[in-house]
Amino acid sequence: MEMRNIDEKTVSSFGLQWSTYNQNRLPGDEKTAQRFEEYFAIFPWDTLPDRAVGADIGCGSGRWAVRVAPRVGTLHCIDASESAILVARQNLAGQRNCIFHHASVDVIPLPPSSLDFCYSLGVLHHIPDTMAGIKACVALLKPGAPFLVYLYYALDQRPWWYRGIWKGTDVVRRGIARLPFWSKRALTEVIAATVYWPVARLCAVVERLGGSPDNLPLSWYRDKSLYIMRTNAFDRFATPLEQRFSRAQIDAMMRKAGLEDIRFSENLPFWCAVGRRPALPQPA
Repeated sequence: MEMRNIDEKTVSSFGLQWSTYNQNRLPGDEKTAQRFEEYFAIFPWDTLPDRAVGADIGCGSGRWAVRVAPRVGTLHCIDASESAILVARQNLAGQRNCIFHHASVDVIPLPPSSLDFCYSLGVLHHIPDTMAGIKACVALLKPGAPFLVYLYYALDQRPWWYRGIWKGTDVVRRGIARLPFWSKRALTEVIAATVYWPVARLCAVVERLGGSPDNLPLSWYRDKSLYIMRTNAFDRFATPLEQRFSRAQIDAMMRKAGLEDIRFSENLPFWCAVGRRPALPQPA
């Protein structure tokens, strides 16, 4: 039997996540617009052709697609979770240029070299073979087309104590991820309210007092809503499969997948990177 590049328990977890935290209140929210800009800050919008055709790989609830779709001609929204696709259909009901596919990254039903752009945010670190996932996305691109990816960072630029805190939380994650859904939800709601919220607010106070909170845990959430914290706490602690990569590892995987002109965002969240499939050589 052929093995698929998918972890069924993780797909099921995300289906429950997007059914519970469906993001339908966020499209017009100012903070959501800010989050979108953080992820897409390095994306070369100005190089896309008119009526560009692209794909959101691992679209989840459609929270990014709802902002990408108005800028392009056609957007293929792809997710391995049927529950997530149902939520995305509802959230994107007003976008007539979205096409939905229930498929994992290794069996995307699109022709090779058919897309003007592609992006996958916070998805490919949740599959068994991230390198193969990147390669599958790149294969869909036309020559010269960009691919934007966000992968969890390996805390490569963080001090030892920061990495130590993360190792402790990862032990907690492995335990919570084994629990039934309602237990996972209850525990992650508590974590969001008693850890994410107060620590994030402390980071906001540090910033208001003129200090830099960037090296403090959860500083990225200092201007985010509790709803986002609840969603991400579930994402962080209830997901069975999680991998993390250094900047150098991500760069190497992208190059091995055939991308060039690779650039990384120097701002949170880490790491966002964009690269291009090589353009065809010009005739002499």
